[in-house]
Amino acid sequence: MLARVANNLFWMGRYLERSEHIARYMNVNYFSSLDAPTELSQSRQFVLRSMLFVADEEELIEVKELDEKKVLYDIGLNPEKQFSILSSIQNAQQNANGARDLISTELYESINTLNRAVKIYDKDRFVKNGLFDFTTMITANIASLRTKIRGTLLHDEVYAIIMLGIYIERANQVIRIINSKYNDALVENVNSGASVTTSFEWTTLLKCVQTYDMMRRYYRKIPSSHNVLDFLILNPYCPRSIMNSLNCIQNYIGFLSKDEIPQKDTAAFLIGKLKCQHQYTTIEDVQGDLKGFIEKLVEDLSLVGVKMHKDYFSLD
Repeated sequence: MLARVANNLFWMGRYLERSEHIARYMNVNYFSSLDAPTELSQSRQFVLRSMLFVADEEELIEVKELDEKKVLYDIGLNPEKQFSILSSIQNAQQNANGARDLISTELYESINTLNRAVKIYDKDRFVKNGLFDFTTMITANIASLRTKIRGTLLHDEVYAIIMLGIYIERANQVIRIINSKYNDALVENVNSGASVTTSFEWTTLLKCVQTYDMMRRYYRKIPSSHNVLDFLILNPYCPRSIMNSLNCIQNYIGFLSKDEIPQKDTAAFLIGKLKCQHQYTTIEDVQGDLKGFIEKLVEDLSLVGVKMHKDYFSLD
Protein backbone atom coordinates (compact mmCIF):
# COMPACT_ATOMS: atom_id res chain seq x y z
CA MET A 1 0.00 0.00 0.00
CA LEU A 2 1.27 3.47 -0.87
CA ALA A 3 2.13 5.62 2.16
CA ARG A 4 -0.05 8.40 0.75
CA VAL A 5 -3.08 6.10 0.57
CA ALA A 6 -2.45 4.77 4.08
CA ASN A 7 -2.34 8.36 5.29
CA ASN A 8 -5.70 9.02 3.60
CA LEU A 9 -7.28 6.05 5.39
CA PHE A 10 -5.85 7.09 8.75
CA TRP A 11 -7.10 10.68 8.51
CA MET A 12 -10.47 9.63 7.14
CA GLY A 13 -10.99 7.70 10.39
CA ARG A 14 -9.72 10.59 12.50
CA TYR A 15 -11.92 13.25 10.90
CA LEU A 16 -15.06 11.11 11.16
CA GLU A 17 -14.43 10.46 14.85
CA ARG A 18 -13.64 14.13 15.47
CA SER A 19 -16.86 15.37 13.88
CA GLU A 20 -18.94 12.99 16.00
CA HIS A 21 -17.38 14.11 19.28
CA ILE A 22 -17.69 17.81 18.49
CA ALA A 23 -21.33 17.38 17.41
CA ARG A 24 -22.28 15.46 20.53
CA TYR A 25 -20.44 17.89 22.77
CA MET A 26 -22.35 20.80 21.25
CA ASN A 27 -25.65 19.00 21.67
CA VAL A 28 -25.21 17.76 25.23
CA ASN A 29 -23.45 20.84 26.56
CA TYR A 30 -26.01 23.25 25.11
CA PHE A 31 -29.17 21.44 26.16
CA SER A 32 -27.89 20.10 29.51
CA SER A 33 -27.35 23.70 30.60
CA LEU A 34 -31.14 24.11 30.69
CA ASP A 35 -31.23 21.74 33.69
CA ALA A 36 -28.00 22.92 35.31
CA PRO A 37 -28.23 23.64 39.07
CA THR A 38 -26.43 27.00 39.15
CA GLU A 39 -27.04 30.30 37.42
CA LEU A 40 -23.48 30.32 36.07
CA SER A 41 -23.72 26.88 34.44
CA GLN A 42 -27.02 27.93 32.83
CA SER A 43 -25.52 31.08 31.31
CA ARG A 44 -24.95 31.18 27.56
CA GLN A 45 -21.45 32.67 27.90
CA PHE A 46 -20.39 29.77 30.13
CA VAL A 47 -21.78 27.18 27.70
CA LEU A 48 -20.34 28.82 24.59
CA ARG A 49 -16.89 29.13 26.17
CA SER A 50 -16.99 25.45 27.05
CA MET A 51 -17.84 24.58 23.43
CA LEU A 52 -15.01 26.68 22.03
CA PHE A 53 -12.59 25.27 24.60
CA VAL A 54 -13.08 21.80 23.07
CA ALA A 55 -13.28 22.91 19.44
CA ASP A 56 -10.26 25.23 19.53
CA GLU A 57 -9.31 26.90 22.79
CA GLU A 58 -7.10 29.43 20.99
CA GLU A 59 -10.33 31.10 19.83
CA LEU A 60 -10.90 32.18 23.44
CA ILE A 61 -7.60 33.99 23.91
CA GLU A 62 -8.69 37.49 22.90
CA VAL A 63 -12.50 37.22 22.93
CA LYS A 64 -14.29 38.58 26.01
CA GLU A 65 -17.94 38.50 24.94
CA LEU A 66 -19.13 35.66 22.72
CA ASP A 67 -21.91 35.94 20.16
CA GLU A 68 -24.06 32.79 20.27
CA LYS A 69 -24.91 32.63 16.57
CA LYS A 70 -21.30 33.23 15.55
CA VAL A 71 -19.95 30.55 17.90
CA LEU A 72 -22.50 27.99 16.74
CA TYR A 73 -21.81 28.81 13.09
CA ASP A 74 -18.03 28.66 13.55
CA ILE A 75 -18.11 25.27 15.25
CA GLY A 76 -20.82 23.80 13.04
CA LEU A 77 -20.80 25.11 9.49
CA ASN A 78 -18.05 27.67 8.95
CA PRO A 79 -15.89 26.41 6.03
CA GLU A 80 -13.12 28.84 6.97
CA LYS A 81 -12.62 27.27 10.41
CA GLN A 82 -10.54 24.08 10.37
CA PHE A 83 -12.12 22.96 13.65
CA SER A 84 -15.71 23.13 12.32
CA ILE A 85 -17.80 20.01 11.81
CA LEU A 86 -18.24 20.98 8.15
CA SER A 87 -14.44 21.08 7.66
CA SER A 88 -13.99 17.71 9.37
CA ILE A 89 -16.64 16.04 7.17
CA GLN A 90 -15.17 17.60 4.03
CA ASN A 91 -11.68 16.47 5.02
CA ALA A 92 -12.97 12.95 5.67
CA GLN A 93 -14.59 12.92 2.23
CA GLN A 94 -11.40 14.16 0.52
CA ASN A 95 -9.35 11.48 2.25
CA ALA A 96 -11.93 8.87 1.23
CA ASN A 97 -11.44 10.03 -2.37
CA GLY A 98 -7.72 9.39 -2.02
CA ALA A 99 -8.34 5.81 -0.88
CA ARG A 100 -11.38 5.08 -3.07
CA ASP A 101 -10.04 1.77 -4.45
CA LEU A 102 -9.50 0.33 -0.95
CA ILE A 103 -12.83 1.09 0.73
CA SER A 104 -16.26 -0.34 0.00
CA THR A 105 -18.81 1.32 -2.25
CA GLU A 106 -21.28 1.40 0.66
CA LEU A 107 -18.84 3.28 2.88
CA TYR A 108 -17.71 5.67 0.16
CA GLU A 109 -21.25 6.57 -0.92
CA SER A 110 -22.37 7.09 2.69
CA ILE A 111 -19.49 9.52 3.34
CA ASN A 112 -20.39 11.43 0.16
CA THR A 113 -24.06 11.55 1.17
CA LEU A 114 -23.20 12.95 4.60
CA ASN A 115 -20.83 15.50 3.07
CA ARG A 116 -23.56 16.76 0.72
CA ALA A 117 -26.10 16.94 3.56
CA VAL A 118 -23.76 19.05 5.69
CA LYS A 119 -22.76 21.36 2.82
CA ILE A 120 -26.36 22.23 1.95
CA TYR A 121 -27.62 22.49 5.54
CA ASP A 122 -29.38 25.80 6.03
CA LYS A 123 -27.03 28.01 8.05
CA ASP A 124 -29.71 30.41 9.29
CA ARG A 125 -31.87 27.56 10.51
CA PHE A 126 -28.89 25.95 12.22
CA VAL A 127 -27.93 28.99 14.31
CA LYS A 128 -31.55 29.84 15.18
CA ASN A 129 -33.20 26.52 16.05
CA GLY A 130 -31.46 23.70 14.17
CA LEU A 131 -28.69 22.75 16.60
CA PHE A 132 -30.43 19.64 17.91
CA ASP A 133 -31.43 18.32 14.47
CA PHE A 134 -28.02 19.01 12.94
CA THR A 135 -25.92 17.47 15.71
CA THR A 136 -28.25 14.45 15.94
CA MET A 137 -27.90 13.96 12.18
CA ILE A 138 -24.10 14.02 12.48
CA THR A 139 -23.87 11.56 15.38
CA ALA A 140 -26.39 9.16 13.80
CA ASN A 141 -24.60 9.19 10.44
CA ILE A 142 -21.14 8.69 11.98
CA ALA A 143 -22.49 5.73 13.96
CA SER A 144 -23.83 4.31 10.69
CA LEU A 145 -20.46 4.90 8.98
CA ARG A 146 -18.65 3.12 11.79
CA THR A 147 -20.95 0.15 11.27
CA LYS A 148 -20.13 0.15 7.55
CA ILE A 149 -16.40 0.28 8.33
CA ARG A 150 -16.75 -2.82 10.49
CA GLY A 151 -19.26 -4.61 8.28
CA THR A 152 -18.25 -3.87 4.67
CA LEU A 153 -14.43 -3.97 4.82
CA LEU A 154 -12.06 -6.91 5.11
CA HIS A 155 -10.41 -6.80 8.54
CA ASP A 156 -6.96 -6.41 7.03
CA GLU A 157 -4.37 -3.62 6.89
CA VAL A 158 -6.90 -1.14 5.44
CA TYR A 159 -9.29 -1.75 8.33
CA ALA A 160 -6.46 -1.59 10.89
CA ILE A 161 -5.26 1.80 9.61
CA ILE A 162 -8.78 3.30 9.69
CA MET A 163 -9.32 1.97 13.21
CA LEU A 164 -5.98 3.41 14.32
CA GLY A 165 -7.18 6.82 13.18
CA ILE A 166 -10.49 6.37 15.00
CA TYR A 167 -8.97 5.29 18.32
CA ILE A 168 -6.18 7.88 18.38
CA GLU A 169 -8.74 10.59 17.69
CA ARG A 170 -11.10 9.15 20.30
CA ALA A 171 -8.40 9.25 22.96
CA ASN A 172 -7.55 12.84 22.00
CA GLN A 173 -11.16 14.00 22.01
CA VAL A 174 -12.05 12.30 25.29
CA ILE A 175 -9.07 13.83 27.10
CA ARG A 176 -9.95 17.28 25.65
CA ILE A 177 -13.54 16.92 26.84
CA ILE A 178 -12.36 15.82 30.29
CA ASN A 179 -10.10 18.87 30.41
CA SER A 180 -12.97 21.16 29.38
CA LYS A 181 -15.42 19.81 31.97
CA TYR A 182 -12.78 19.88 34.71
CA ASN A 183 -12.11 23.52 33.80
CA ASP A 184 -15.87 24.23 33.93
CA ALA A 185 -16.09 22.64 37.39
CA LEU A 186 -13.20 24.83 38.61
CA VAL A 187 -14.84 27.98 37.23
CA GLU A 188 -18.09 27.08 39.01
CA ASN A 189 -16.18 26.49 42.23
CA VAL A 190 -14.49 29.90 42.06
CA ASN A 191 -17.64 31.82 41.13
CA SER A 192 -20.35 30.10 43.15
CA GLY A 193 -18.56 27.88 45.64
CA ALA A 194 -19.95 24.68 44.06
CA SER A 195 -18.01 21.54 44.95
CA VAL A 196 -15.59 20.36 42.25
CA THR A 197 -15.93 16.75 43.43
CA THR A 198 -19.73 16.56 43.02
CA SER A 199 -20.16 19.14 40.26
CA PHE A 200 -22.98 18.75 37.74
CA GLU A 201 -20.27 18.97 35.07
CA TRP A 202 -19.21 15.35 35.72
CA THR A 203 -22.68 14.14 34.76
CA THR A 204 -22.56 16.32 31.64
CA LEU A 205 -19.12 14.90 30.83
CA LEU A 206 -20.44 11.33 30.90
CA LYS A 207 -23.30 12.26 28.58
CA CYS A 208 -20.90 14.05 26.21
CA VAL A 209 -19.07 10.77 25.59
CA GLN A 210 -22.11 8.44 25.78
CA THR A 211 -21.06 6.72 29.00
CA TYR A 212 -23.61 7.93 31.58
CA ASP A 213 -25.65 4.70 31.70
CA MET A 214 -22.53 2.51 31.55
CA MET A 215 -20.91 4.31 34.45
CA ARG A 216 -24.06 4.18 36.61
CA ARG A 217 -24.37 0.42 36.02
CA TYR A 218 -20.70 -0.19 36.75
CA TYR A 219 -20.35 1.86 39.94
CA ARG A 220 -23.98 2.20 41.05
CA LYS A 221 -23.09 5.60 42.46
CA ILE A 222 -23.85 9.24 41.73
CA PRO A 223 -21.22 10.66 39.35
CA SER A 224 -18.30 12.38 41.08
CA SER A 225 -14.84 13.44 39.98
CA HIS A 226 -13.36 10.25 41.46
CA ASN A 227 -15.52 7.62 39.76
CA VAL A 228 -16.01 9.54 36.50
CA LEU A 229 -12.28 10.06 35.94
CA ASP A 230 -11.55 6.48 36.93
CA PHE A 231 -14.15 5.22 34.46
CA LEU A 232 -13.15 7.45 31.52
CA ILE A 233 -9.39 7.27 31.93
CA LEU A 234 -8.41 3.96 33.52
CA ASN A 235 -11.29 1.49 33.03
CA PRO A 236 -10.42 -0.91 30.15
CA TYR A 237 -14.02 -2.15 29.88
CA CYS A 238 -15.44 1.26 28.98
CA PRO A 239 -15.34 1.53 25.15
CA ARG A 240 -14.80 5.29 25.36
CA SER A 241 -12.06 5.26 27.98
CA ILE A 242 -8.46 6.29 27.38
CA MET A 243 -7.28 2.86 28.55
CA ASN A 244 -9.56 1.06 26.09
CA SER A 245 -8.33 3.28 23.25
CA LEU A 246 -4.69 2.60 24.16
CA ASN A 247 -5.38 -1.16 24.13
CA CYS A 248 -7.00 -0.92 20.70
CA ILE A 249 -4.21 1.29 19.29
CA GLN A 250 -1.60 -1.22 20.47
CA ASN A 251 -3.59 -4.07 18.94
CA TYR A 252 -3.87 -2.45 15.50
CA ILE A 253 -0.27 -1.21 15.46
CA GLY A 254 0.81 -4.74 16.35
CA PHE A 255 -1.22 -6.04 13.42
CA LEU A 256 0.60 -3.66 11.06
CA SER A 257 4.14 -4.04 12.43
CA LYS A 258 4.15 -7.86 12.78
CA ASP A 259 7.06 -7.54 15.26
CA GLU A 260 6.86 -9.73 18.35
CA ILE A 261 9.22 -7.36 20.15
CA PRO A 262 8.83 -3.76 18.89
CA GLN A 263 12.00 -1.88 18.05
CA LYS A 264 12.92 1.05 20.24
CA ASP A 265 11.85 4.48 18.93
CA THR A 266 8.92 3.06 16.93
CA ALA A 267 5.20 3.80 17.27
CA ALA A 268 4.58 0.21 18.46
CA PHE A 269 7.19 0.58 21.22
CA LEU A 270 5.86 3.96 22.34
CA ILE A 271 2.22 2.89 22.50
CA GLY A 272 3.18 -0.29 24.39
CA LYS A 273 5.12 1.78 26.91
CA LEU A 274 2.27 4.29 27.26
CA LYS A 275 -0.28 1.52 27.74
CA CYS A 276 1.79 -0.18 30.46
CA GLN A 277 2.27 3.13 32.28
CA HIS A 278 -1.48 3.74 32.39
CA GLN A 279 -2.26 0.13 33.21
CA TYR A 280 -0.55 0.62 36.58
CA THR A 281 -1.73 4.17 37.18
CA THR A 282 -4.28 4.69 39.96
CA ILE A 283 -7.04 7.27 40.12
CA GLU A 284 -5.19 8.84 43.07
CA ASP A 285 -2.19 9.38 40.77
CA VAL A 286 -4.44 11.07 38.23
CA GLN A 287 -6.30 13.32 40.67
CA GLY A 288 -3.10 14.34 42.41
CA ASP A 289 -2.23 16.48 39.36
CA LEU A 290 -5.04 16.22 36.82
CA LYS A 291 -3.86 19.18 34.71
CA GLY A 292 -0.34 17.76 34.54
CA PHE A 293 -1.68 14.30 33.70
CA ILE A 294 -3.81 15.68 30.86
CA GLU A 295 -0.96 17.73 29.40
CA LYS A 296 1.41 14.75 29.55
CA LEU A 297 -1.11 12.41 27.92
CA VAL A 298 -1.84 14.88 25.10
CA GLU A 299 1.91 15.20 24.52
CA ASP A 300 2.40 11.40 24.53
CA LEU A 301 -0.47 10.81 22.09
CA SER A 302 0.93 13.48 19.80
CA LEU A 303 4.33 11.76 19.86
CA VAL A 304 2.70 8.42 18.99
CA GLY A 305 0.99 10.12 16.04
CA VAL A 306 4.31 11.55 14.84
CA LYS A 307 5.99 8.14 15.10
CA MET A 308 3.09 6.47 13.27
CA HIS A 309 3.44 8.97 10.44
CA LYS A 310 7.18 8.27 10.25
CA ASP A 311 6.73 4.47 10.39
CA TYR A 312 3.74 4.03 8.06
CA PHE A 313 2.73 7.20 6.21
CA SER A 314 5.94 9.09 5.43
CA LEU A 315 6.83 9.49 1.74
CA ASP A 316 10.55 9.69 2.54
